[in-house]
Amino acid sequence: MTTAPSRPLHRLAIIGAAIVTLVAASPARAQEDISKKLERIEALLVDQSSRLTAQERQLAEQAALIQQQDMELRALRATRDEDLAEIRAGRAAAPQQAAPLNPPLGPAPTTSASAQMPPRPVGEAPPPASTEQKAREVAAIPERLGVLTPSGRFVFDPTVEYVRSGTNRLTFRGVEIVPGINLGLIEAGDADRDSVVGTLAARYGLTNRLEVEARVPYVYRHDRITTVAAADRAVTRTMELDANDIGDIEVSGRYQLNSGDNGWPIFVTGLRVKSDTGVGPYDVDFDRFAVARGLATGSGFWATELGLTMLYPSDPAVIYGGVSYLHNFAGNVDKAVGNNIFVGEVDPGDGINASIGFGLALNPKFSVSFGYSHHYIFPTDTEINNTTQSSNSLSIGALQMSLSYRLNRRITLINSFEFGVTSDAPDMRLTVRAPYAF
Repeated sequence: MTTAPSRPLHRLAIIGAAIVTLVAASPARAQEDISKKLERIEALLVDQSSRLTAQERQLAEQAALIQQQDMELRALRATRDEDLAEIRAGRAAAPQQAAPLNPPLGPAPTTSASAQMPPRPVGEAPPPASTEQKAREVAAIPERLGVLTPSGRFVFDPTVEYVRSGTNRLTFRGVEIVPGINLGLIEAGDADRDSVVGTLAARYGLTNRLEVEARVPYVYRHDRITTVAAADRAVTRTMELDANDIGDIEVSGRYQLNSGDNGWPIFVTGLRVKSDTGVGPYDVDFDRFAVARGLATGSGFWATELGLTMLYPSDPAVIYGGVSYLHNFAGNVDKAVGNNIFVGEVDPGDGINASIGFGLALNPKFSVSFGYSHHYIFPTDTEINNTTQSSNSLSIGALQMSLSYRLNRRITLINSFEFGVTSDAPDMRLTVRAPYAF
């Protein structure tokens, strides 16, 4: 009777002990799970920290590389600017004598830094070349049309020029009875004129926008004139004349009006003064029939010329154009020519000149240009035996072509051609220049 009630109590005790055991074990298990989670989080943080450290190191290396490349780009730009200044000083012209237009000037320095340059620019791209720098790269544009000599730089510019001209003229002096039947004298004349002019020129840049120039020419001329007169029989006479002497010395100045930024062309104005140091056409000897027995090497009169030049870069070329006005000062010759001719005051005709063309740089050393130039010369008024007589006006048009090759940093070889397209123009003009920059 006493054992029956103890079983429920025993069971209750066992159940209570199990509950106590479970309650006591739960916090321990929970603590164990939290510790494992913290360990995993700690491992992830350590991994992320190592990754961030590696990325920071890579960013620092890239920043150093970008800084080094920026320094190399600055050095290359400085070299390019120096080369552009050399081309501008050599006119590699100019004025002239016009050229992408923005190719790299010469190979990059073969240093270890340049060898590490990537094939593409890193970071900010270099700014585009200015309009003035583009215009400087074309050296083959005609003389007196280029961007100016840099400040403080001296350029020695020797030039050799050959001019060839020939004229054929048929003259009939008489009367025409019926078409095809002439009574009188027929004269045919053939004149071949060759001249070689060697010029020593020097330019100096007072500022980056102002330069002065002096030119001293020495002229050699040879004329061969053949006349055939036909009446009852043909009579042929040939006369050859030679002359060599100093020509007309010139002094000029040029000023660049603007920098050519914001899409504007570059404008250059110039003033040239020509002396009468050469042998003038009235300084030679004449025979009693007023036929010259010598050749002139100068115009015989002072002159001044005012001009304006435009240079407009349009990749890959530079378009150029210019206008000028030449004024010849009148002079009193006061000389007897032949037996019965007395020459008093002579007023040479003024002239207007216009030119247009383009220059193109084919590579960092070689450039070409093509253009057209036209001169219109007003009639000359000459007082002969107290009577003023006027000559015919002249229209001189020529096609121009120039080639320029940069031999080194200081010297450029320029070869220019002109071919006359009007009856008053010389047949051909060949010019070779070798500007040397100091």
